[in-house]
Amino acid sequence: MEIIPGPLLKTIDSPADLKKLPREKLHQVCDELRQYIIDVVSVHGGHFGASLGVVELTTALHYVYNTPYDQLVWDVGHQAYGHKILTGRRDNFATNRKYHGLSGFPKRSESEYDSFGVGHSSTSISAALGMAMAAKYKGELDRKMIAVIGDGAMTAGLAFEGMNHAGVADTDLLIVLNDNCMGIDPNVGALKEYLTDITTSPTYNKVKDDVWKLLGKLPVGKNFSRAMGHKLSEGLKGMVSSSANLFEALKLRYFGPIDGHNVAKLVDTLKDLREIPGPKLLHVLTVKGKGYALAEKDQTKWHAPGLFDKMTGEIHKKKFETPQPPKYQDVFGHTIIELAEQNKKIFGITPAMPSGSSLKYMMEKMPDRAFDVGIAEQHAVTVSAGMATQGMKVFCNIYSSFMQRAYDQVVHDVAIQKLPVIFCLDRAGLVGDDGPTHHGAYDIPYMRCVPNMIVSAPMNESQLRNLMYTAQLDSTVLPFVIRYPRGEGVMPDWKTPFEEIKIGTGRKLRDGKDIAILSFGHPGNFAAAAIRELKNDGLNPAHYDMRFAKPLDEELLHEALKNYDKIITVEDGTVEGGFGSAILEFMAQHGHKNEVRILGIPDTIVEHGTPKELHHECGYDATAIADAVRKMMKDKISVNSLLQ
Repeated sequence: MEIIPGPLLKTIDSPADLKKLPREKLHQVCDELRQYIIDVVSVHGGHFGASLGVVELTTALHYVYNTPYDQLVWDVGHQAYGHKILTGRRDNFATNRKYHGLSGFPKRSESEYDSFGVGHSSTSISAALGMAMAAKYKGELDRKMIAVIGDGAMTAGLAFEGMNHAGVADTDLLIVLNDNCMGIDPNVGALKEYLTDITTSPTYNKVKDDVWKLLGKLPVGKNFSRAMGHKLSEGLKGMVSSSANLFEALKLRYFGPIDGHNVAKLVDTLKDLREIPGPKLLHVLTVKGKGYALAEKDQTKWHAPGLFDKMTGEIHKKKFETPQPPKYQDVFGHTIIELAEQNKKIFGITPAMPSGSSLKYMMEKMPDRAFDVGIAEQHAVTVSAGMATQGMKVFCNIYSSFMQRAYDQVVHDVAIQKLPVIFCLDRAGLVGDDGPTHHGAYDIPYMRCVPNMIVSAPMNESQLRNLMYTAQLDSTVLPFVIRYPRGEGVMPDWKTPFEEIKIGTGRKLRDGKDIAILSFGHPGNFAAAAIRELKNDGLNPAHYDMRFAKPLDEELLHEALKNYDKIITVEDGTVEGGFGSAILEFMAQHGHKNEVRILGIPDTIVEHGTPKELHHECGYDATAIADAVRKMMKDKISVNSLLQ
């Protein structure tokens, strides 16, 4: 299905084309850009609401600033679809997030207009400040740096660290605060309330309107005198009430708030701010999902809805004749409630991912025992540690890739103190079309190397429930990692009775001959499928579901290494330092000489695609496992062929 852009949008292959249009035509450009995003995402999928909310802001920024010479950094790149379309990628936009297609986020190697790779939140201010400092050093005094950051991303410590430095760095930096009260889920915390106070204060808004009228009458450019600039600055400081002094206290000139959907007003404001030197913050009010009524009404649901009928709003879901397995995240979300009903010490913590992690179910049912702490992974880990010192059993639920942001807290605040925080790492392994910024590729090595850490992974939903049950027992006194992938499991009838798993024990799933497969986590299902396929070749591998990468089941390993000369390990983490490496270390320590092949994520940055495509590319899907067995057993296959 070919999607045709509107007549004006069709003529825009770069911001230079956009600048040729008169200001009064920008409203039409915005309408066409918004409709094009709706048309493409409804058919091809992707993030949705965030980019709709910044259509006018995107258009105004590229209209006013000289990109890519002026550097534009989009914080959390799922709001950058309009940016991609206006910067030469319109005709390829349908490949967005598809295998070998455009990235779903800004990516430096994809376009000169993508000044910084952004998939995780709150990096924009620090990155843009670094660019501004370098430009100043090189004497590029006409070069402008702009960071566009959402109010949800402002809750992360890194954003405040960047602002704290920006206020004293004496660089030409503009921070655009895109305030829509939404991340993926509604924003939480004192900062949200603070921004609400600014935008709803009648006294503040009256003064704001008066000052902006003054600003509209002021001469700018060459005629903008120092005295007039000082007068404006003082007027704006007076404009900001006592509830709005945070940014001024950080020595950032504060402007706004202004309507983020009035493209003409945005253009005029940005032109004025372009002539004002130094660090500045423009507060822009937007609506996530703007222009698509259903997305405006339910912003969480329409963050990334999948394919849908743009006319009716019906989200297309696969229809199955038989019951299907649940998502691992939902098994976590319902299981923690079951456990919490039995154990009053259980709490749930997530950094701004209640829907993505399914902790939302506990937050709805037990609001005094489950908390969204905002986009603040470091805080999530340390507040969990603080609760653990008081005897609580805290399930700290964080995406694997986001846990990287809190690694010091894992080591310093949890592991060194032997606090039994339970880290449930969602989205472990290859996550699919979100790509390299979101792949949970590294948690096995970075958790396995930390003393006092237990590292586990379930092969199915029942095992996830049992690991969660084991982790919350009073007898479990060390930090406990449970990692599981994005998407569905394998058990339609998943709600099995709880059973304690002895820490550091695996399972022998089947005996075999000559070769054994040692799997860790969900890829054990790929191994099982490969074993079924290998029957046609007369091959009969043994299969061990190890369950723990640390501590290893030494008894089970000695058995496997004694009985099978050839070993294949399978994991959905990096082969460098991961589960397979742990097996090799064990062998070296105990003098085993088996032939070993490690399957997992290779030592390279894996791009985006469907999980199935990426598992195959990385060589640990069922087909790849079967091929690895055939290669290691080629002599036996040759003998079998002669005997037939």
